[in-house]
Amino acid sequence: MPCGEDRARSFDACDQASGRVSSLSLLRYKTNDYSVPVAYGHREVWIRAYVDRVVIGCGGEVIARHVRSYDCEDMVFDPVHYLPLIEKKINAFEQAAPLAGWELPKAFDTLQKLMEARMLKAGRREYVQVLRLLESFEMEEVHAAVKTALQMGAISFDAVKHLVLCRVERRPPRLDLDVYPFLPRAKVATTSPASYMCLTTGAST
Repeated sequence: MPCGEDRARSFDACDQASGRVSSLSLLRYKTNDYSVPVAYGHREVWIRAYVDRVVIGCGGEVIARHVRSYDCEDMVFDPVHYLPLIEKKINAFEQAAPLAGWELPKAFDTLQKLMEARMLKAGRREYVQVLRLLESFEMEEVHAAVKTALQMGAISFDAVKHLVLCRVERRPPRLDLDVYPFLPRAKVATTSPASYMCLTTGAST
Protein backbone atom coordinates (compact mmCIF):
# COMPACT_ATOMS: atom_id res chain seq x y z
CA MET A 1 0.00 0.00 0.00
CA PRO A 2 1.45 3.39 -0.95
CA CYS A 3 2.41 5.66 1.96
CA GLY A 4 0.25 8.48 0.66
CA GLU A 5 -2.87 6.30 0.72
CA ASP A 6 -2.16 5.23 4.32
CA ARG A 7 -1.84 8.87 5.45
CA ALA A 8 -5.11 9.76 3.70
CA ARG A 9 -7.00 7.04 5.55
CA SER A 10 -5.63 8.12 8.95
CA PHE A 11 -6.54 11.79 8.49
CA ASP A 12 -9.04 13.03 11.09
CA ALA A 13 -11.35 15.47 9.30
CA CYS A 14 -11.96 17.98 12.07
CA ASP A 15 -10.95 21.42 13.27
CA GLN A 16 -8.51 21.10 16.16
CA ALA A 17 -8.15 23.76 18.83
CA SER A 18 -7.42 24.20 22.52
CA GLY A 19 -8.78 26.33 25.33
CA ARG A 20 -9.28 26.79 29.05
CA VAL A 21 -12.43 25.68 30.86
CA SER A 22 -14.24 28.49 32.69
CA SER A 23 -15.32 28.52 36.33
CA LEU A 24 -18.79 27.47 35.10
CA SER A 25 -17.33 24.31 33.52
CA LEU A 26 -17.87 25.71 30.04
CA LEU A 27 -15.49 25.76 27.11
CA ARG A 28 -15.85 28.29 24.32
CA TYR A 29 -15.48 27.08 20.74
CA LYS A 30 -16.20 29.57 17.96
CA THR A 31 -19.26 31.48 19.21
CA ASN A 32 -20.69 28.82 21.54
CA ASP A 33 -20.00 27.30 24.96
CA TYR A 34 -19.91 23.56 25.65
CA SER A 35 -19.97 21.94 29.08
CA VAL A 36 -17.38 19.63 30.58
CA PRO A 37 -17.42 17.78 33.93
CA VAL A 38 -17.02 20.18 36.86
CA ALA A 39 -13.81 18.40 37.89
CA TYR A 40 -12.09 20.00 34.87
CA GLY A 41 -12.82 23.62 35.76
CA HIS A 42 -9.93 25.98 34.91
CA ARG A 43 -8.07 23.19 33.08
CA GLU A 44 -6.45 23.39 29.65
CA VAL A 45 -8.23 21.06 27.23
CA TRP A 46 -8.23 20.19 23.55
CA ILE A 47 -11.11 20.37 21.09
CA ARG A 48 -11.91 18.40 17.97
CA ALA A 49 -14.82 19.93 16.09
CA TYR A 50 -16.44 17.79 13.43
CA VAL A 51 -19.33 18.72 11.16
CA ASP A 52 -21.88 17.14 13.50
CA ARG A 53 -20.20 16.99 16.90
CA VAL A 54 -17.65 18.52 19.26
CA VAL A 55 -15.28 16.27 21.19
CA ILE A 56 -13.38 17.68 24.18
CA GLY A 57 -10.46 16.01 25.93
CA CYS A 58 -7.79 16.51 28.54
CA GLY A 59 -4.47 14.77 28.01
CA GLY A 60 -5.25 11.42 26.44
CA GLU A 61 -8.81 11.25 27.80
CA VAL A 62 -12.05 12.29 26.12
CA ILE A 63 -14.11 14.11 28.76
CA ALA A 64 -17.11 15.42 26.80
CA ARG A 65 -19.04 14.89 23.58
CA HIS A 66 -21.71 17.24 22.27
CA VAL A 67 -23.83 17.71 19.18
CA ARG A 68 -22.29 20.71 17.45
CA SER A 69 -24.29 23.92 17.54
CA TYR A 70 -24.18 26.41 14.69
CA ASP A 71 -26.14 29.06 16.60
CA CYS A 72 -24.53 32.17 18.05
CA GLU A 73 -23.87 32.50 21.79
CA ASP A 74 -25.45 29.12 22.45
CA MET A 75 -24.79 27.15 25.66
CA VAL A 76 -24.71 23.39 25.17
CA PHE A 77 -25.03 21.48 28.44
CA ASP A 78 -24.70 17.86 29.42
CA PRO A 79 -26.63 17.76 32.74
CA VAL A 80 -24.51 14.85 33.97
CA HIS A 81 -21.45 17.13 34.03
CA TYR A 82 -22.96 19.20 36.85
CA LEU A 83 -24.36 16.48 39.11
CA PRO A 84 -21.36 16.32 41.50
CA LEU A 85 -21.77 20.03 42.25
CA ILE A 86 -25.56 19.78 42.57
CA GLU A 87 -25.20 16.87 44.98
CA LYS A 88 -23.19 19.15 47.28
CA LYS A 89 -25.56 22.11 46.81
CA ILE A 90 -28.83 20.20 46.72
CA ASN A 91 -30.97 23.32 47.24
CA ALA A 92 -29.99 24.38 43.71
CA PHE A 93 -31.47 21.22 42.17
CA GLU A 94 -34.75 22.71 40.95
CA GLN A 95 -33.21 25.95 39.62
CA ALA A 96 -30.03 24.56 38.06
CA ALA A 97 -29.84 25.85 34.48
CA PRO A 98 -27.92 22.79 33.13
CA LEU A 99 -30.83 20.55 34.19
CA ALA A 100 -33.52 22.67 32.54
CA GLY A 101 -35.27 20.71 29.82
CA TRP A 102 -33.56 17.45 30.72
CA GLU A 103 -36.08 14.85 29.57
CA LEU A 104 -35.69 11.68 31.60
CA PRO A 105 -37.87 8.56 31.40
CA LYS A 106 -41.00 8.71 33.57
CA ALA A 107 -39.61 6.12 36.01
CA PHE A 108 -37.00 8.63 37.19
CA ASP A 109 -39.68 11.15 38.15
CA THR A 110 -41.54 8.46 40.11
CA LEU A 111 -38.33 7.48 41.88
CA GLN A 112 -37.61 11.11 42.82
CA LYS A 113 -41.08 11.64 44.27
CA LEU A 114 -40.89 8.48 46.37
CA MET A 115 -37.41 9.32 47.67
CA GLU A 116 -38.41 12.87 48.59
CA ALA A 117 -41.62 11.65 50.22
CA ARG A 118 -39.63 9.31 52.44
CA MET A 119 -36.58 11.43 53.25
CA LEU A 120 -37.32 14.99 52.08
CA LYS A 121 -34.04 16.84 51.37
CA ALA A 122 -31.93 13.74 52.00
CA GLY A 123 -34.13 11.88 49.52
CA ARG A 124 -33.44 14.48 46.84
CA ARG A 125 -29.71 14.10 47.42
CA GLU A 126 -30.02 10.33 47.13
CA TYR A 127 -31.94 10.79 43.87
CA VAL A 128 -29.06 12.86 42.49
CA GLN A 129 -26.73 10.01 43.47
CA VAL A 130 -28.87 7.74 41.31
CA LEU A 131 -28.54 10.20 38.42
CA ARG A 132 -24.77 10.16 38.90
CA LEU A 133 -24.76 6.51 37.88
CA LEU A 134 -25.10 7.98 34.36
CA GLU A 135 -21.48 9.10 34.70
CA SER A 136 -20.40 5.47 34.45
CA PHE A 137 -23.30 3.57 32.88
CA GLU A 138 -25.54 3.95 29.85
CA MET A 139 -29.02 5.41 30.22
CA GLU A 140 -30.57 2.10 29.14
CA GLU A 141 -28.86 0.27 32.01
CA VAL A 142 -29.76 2.82 34.69
CA HIS A 143 -33.32 3.17 33.43
CA ALA A 144 -33.85 -0.60 33.56
CA ALA A 145 -32.46 -0.69 37.12
CA VAL A 146 -34.75 2.15 38.23
CA LYS A 147 -37.82 0.39 36.81
CA THR A 148 -36.85 -2.86 38.53
CA ALA A 149 -36.29 -1.02 41.83
CA LEU A 150 -39.77 0.52 41.57
CA GLN A 151 -41.35 -2.85 40.85
CA MET A 152 -39.58 -4.41 43.84
CA GLY A 153 -40.25 -1.47 46.16
CA ALA A 154 -36.49 -1.13 46.69
CA ILE A 155 -36.32 2.66 46.65
CA SER A 156 -32.70 3.39 47.46
CA PHE A 157 -29.53 4.48 45.70
CA ASP A 158 -27.75 1.36 46.95
CA ALA A 159 -30.53 -0.81 45.55
CA VAL A 160 -30.49 0.88 42.13
CA LYS A 161 -26.69 0.68 41.95
CA HIS A 162 -26.81 -3.01 42.88
CA LEU A 163 -29.39 -3.65 40.16
CA VAL A 164 -27.31 -1.78 37.57
CA LEU A 165 -24.20 -3.81 38.41
CA CYS A 166 -26.18 -7.05 38.30
CA ARG A 167 -27.53 -6.11 34.89
CA VAL A 168 -24.08 -5.24 33.54
CA GLU A 169 -22.46 -8.34 35.05
CA ARG A 170 -25.39 -10.56 34.06
CA ARG A 171 -26.04 -11.97 37.55
CA PRO A 172 -29.26 -12.18 39.56
CA PRO A 173 -29.88 -9.44 42.14
CA ARG A 174 -29.77 -10.27 45.82
CA LEU A 175 -31.64 -7.66 47.82
CA ASP A 176 -33.07 -7.84 51.31
CA LEU A 177 -36.33 -6.02 50.60
CA ASP A 178 -37.01 -5.52 54.31
CA VAL A 179 -34.40 -2.75 54.39
CA TYR A 180 -35.79 -0.78 51.43
CA PRO A 181 -38.99 1.05 52.51
CA PHE A 182 -40.39 3.11 49.65
CA LEU A 183 -43.25 5.07 51.21
CA PRO A 184 -43.67 7.02 54.43
CA ARG A 185 -45.31 4.91 57.13
CA ALA A 186 -48.92 5.91 57.75
CA LYS A 187 -50.36 5.88 61.28
CA VAL A 188 -53.96 4.68 61.28
CA ALA A 189 -55.74 5.39 64.58
CA THR A 190 -58.46 3.15 65.99
CA THR A 191 -61.87 4.80 65.58
CA SER A 192 -63.72 5.36 68.84
CA PRO A 193 -67.38 4.13 69.05
CA ALA A 194 -68.27 7.62 70.29
CA SER A 195 -67.37 8.98 66.89
CA TYR A 196 -70.10 6.92 65.26
CA MET A 197 -72.60 8.06 67.91
CA CYS A 198 -71.88 11.69 66.96
CA LEU A 199 -72.60 10.90 63.33
CA THR A 200 -75.89 9.23 64.25
CA THR A 201 -76.92 12.14 66.44
CA GLY A 202 -76.14 14.64 63.70
CA ALA A 203 -78.22 12.71 61.18
CA SER A 204 -81.31 12.64 63.46
CA THR A 205 -81.35 16.40 64.16
